[in-house]
Amino acid sequence: MIKIGIVGDIGSGKSYVSENFGYPVFNADYEVSKLYQQNKNVFNNLKKKLPKYIHSFPINKIEITNAILANKNNLNKIIKIVHTEITKKMNLFLKKNKNSKIVILDIPLLLENKINNKDDILVYVQASKFNILKRLKKRKNFNKELIKKFKAVQLPISYKKTKSHYIIKNNFTKKSVKNGIKSILRKIR
Repeated sequence: MIKIGIVGDIGSGKSYVSENFGYPVFNADYEVSKLYQQNKNVFNNLKKKLPKYIHSFPINKIEITNAILANKNNLNKIIKIVHTEITKKMNLFLKKNKNSKIVILDIPLLLENKINNKDDILVYVQASKFNILKRLKKRKNFNKELIKKFKAVQLPISYKKTKSHYIIKNNFTKKSVKNGIKSILRKIR
């Protein structure tokens, strides 16, 4: 099985690129949302570590946001708790898709949390800062401060780019993404 890890800046279109490969995708952001809605254990651990912020189950995203904005250490506490569960979910996904020729890992902190193996293929999604900001502003809960906090726990974009085997230029058209994916798949098959 070939594992392709998708990396890039926040808002660069990693999930869109992942979905267009046509292979099973492990989307960590989606899995985190499910954890907040369904996992009582995650709730209890977060409530224990962040009692001033986490009150209700299912976990309200606003409570998470308020905790992150209040104190930079809170994001690291959340990541530690959530990361353990996401790793379990990813391992289940890999087991379930063990017969798939290729799987896609759409995990924002893939390199930071050392989730990838040295044999994994890394694809960097490159987009202009202007287009990224335009897209981020369209998000329902856009918060510039929150994005700054997330970027602070991520490795520099330049590092992710140099660690990547391939680059897909995303100008937010289907054609640019599809052509980039076709080119990569031709080389790795």
